[in-house]
Amino acid sequence: MRFEKAEQLLQLAFDMQSSAEGLSLRDIADRFAVSIRTAQRMRDAVMRVFPQTDEVTSDQRIKRWRIPPATTQRLVSFSAEELADLDAAALALRRDNRDIQARSLESVAAKLRTVLRPEVSRRLAPDHEALVEAEGIAMEPGPKPRVDKDVLNALRRAIKASAEVSMLYNGHRDPEAKRRRVRPYGFLYGHRHYLVAASADEPGRPKTFCLSGIAEIVITNATFVRPPDFSLADFAERSFGVWQEEPCDVVWRFTPRAAVQAREFVFHPSQTLQDQPDGGLIVRFRAGGLLEMAWHLYCWGDQVEVLSPPELAVRCAFHRPAWEALP
Repeated sequence: MRFEKAEQLLQLAFDMQSSAEGLSLRDIADRFAVSIRTAQRMRDAVMRVFPQTDEVTSDQRIKRWRIPPATTQRLVSFSAEELADLDAAALALRRDNRDIQARSLESVAAKLRTVLRPEVSRRLAPDHEALVEAEGIAMEPGPKPRVDKDVLNALRRAIKASAEVSMLYNGHRDPEAKRRRVRPYGFLYGHRHYLVAASADEPGRPKTFCLSGIAEIVITNATFVRPPDFSLADFAERSFGVWQEEPCDVVWRFTPRAAVQAREFVFHPSQTLQDQPDGGLIVRFRAGGLLEMAWHLYCWGDQVEVLSPPELAVRCAFHRPAWEALP
């Protein structure tokens, strides 16, 4: 017997309770990928089980439905997989020297365990430990970026307060550190961690600042208004990696031998894939960051050809033997 519909109704009840403003029919339809008519039936089913559901009208005259707090509390529990995923996420953050965020997740995990009944906790413990050990995240080798916790804490406070900061910054191309005043917008995490900020003197397009190069940070009394059209996600998608360049049309052609593995990668959120008659694969997307693209393409050896842009093709115009080392 299939229980997917019952699971969906339970999840909808949890969502209706956790949402402060309630859920509209459109919210329900989008969350569960169903039609508006199906969303109506799901709402009605939940309301039959939980008649205390409140109807809320928003400023946009959109009806929403909300279940009062603690109504479904006794129905909530957690699986070993969910707790293991939370611990694995904390381990991944510690691996990247993001200790502040790791401590936050560990605190959440500890609070969740306090609401478990002792017998449930004992039953989950063996599976949970096995899953965490199987992830192997804590032992992942490789260099890790250095992050000053005091700098990161100060920047997070400044972002929440929309306050300008004065910082001593030494970029990889700077002969010596310079005092800069910036408006922090957010962070980009990767092989290196970066602050995304706009210059206070020239508040144009935001730039990236390597977190390991920031020191002697001071939160000023000056505040700023973040541009309403700025999106950190859109900013990140302009580039293949972290370095920001003007986006260009990128086209790569993978050989039939490499195409199977290439299909398993998401090279860029905007990518499109085109199968070739010979079994090869053409990947297209639009982004900047040609140097980081060249670094990545090295691992594919001679199994990929750069069709566009010409500047990238020139950088990659040499034999790359690393493909043989790929698993």
